[in-house]
Amino acid sequence: MADRIIFATGNQNKMKEIKEILSDCGLEILSMKEAGITADVVEDGATFEENASIKAAQIAALAPNDIVLADDSGLEIDYLNKEPGILSARYMGEDTSYELKNQALLYRLTGVEKTRRTARFVCAIAAAIPGAGVITTRGTVEGYIGWEPAGENGFGYDPIFYVDACGCSTAQLTMEQKNAFSHRGNALRAMKEKLRSMGIAWGDPRL
Repeated sequence: MADRIIFATGNQNKMKEIKEILSDCGLEILSMKEAGITADVVEDGATFEENASIKAAQIAALAPNDIVLADDSGLEIDYLNKEPGILSARYMGEDTSYELKNQALLYRLTGVEKTRRTARFVCAIAAAIPGAGVITTRGTVEGYIGWEPAGENGFGYDPIFYVDACGCSTAQLTMEQKNAFSHRGNALRAMKEKLRSMGIAWGDPRL
């Protein structure tokens, strides 16, 4: 069994979060850059799971002896028909700053009461496993879109996504607080359970 995990992302903020969550897995965790892999994957799936699976499978073809994990995540806002959804990273253009994206979403929700500002972060994780194909898991966290950005600790849409139980935006949480219930954390923990159930070594079996 592979002793390395390659996570198919170039997002350093995301890698920091992933390494924190998987720090107890007992396997070396590398980004594509750290593994010396360069690839431009076209994410043309219709769901988060499809996009994650496309990435995992294509990178696994370049690293056939490693476990390759990939994710696709985004923000769904119910009032906006679940936009930006799978287009979250490309909403208003890939080169548009999240500050502008967040302001645009807040503008579109002008005058909308809290009960109709419900939203969720969604993350699908795909694992391409040598000799075992691709499996997926999904994690979510429910919340609502606030009325102004707040916090400096997160990235992406974190400054406008609020969770009632925390009483603040996810950008106002520490990494440890966020990882305890984040959509990516939930999806990764579900993946660890699924891999264990398949009898695949994942570090210390007591984890």
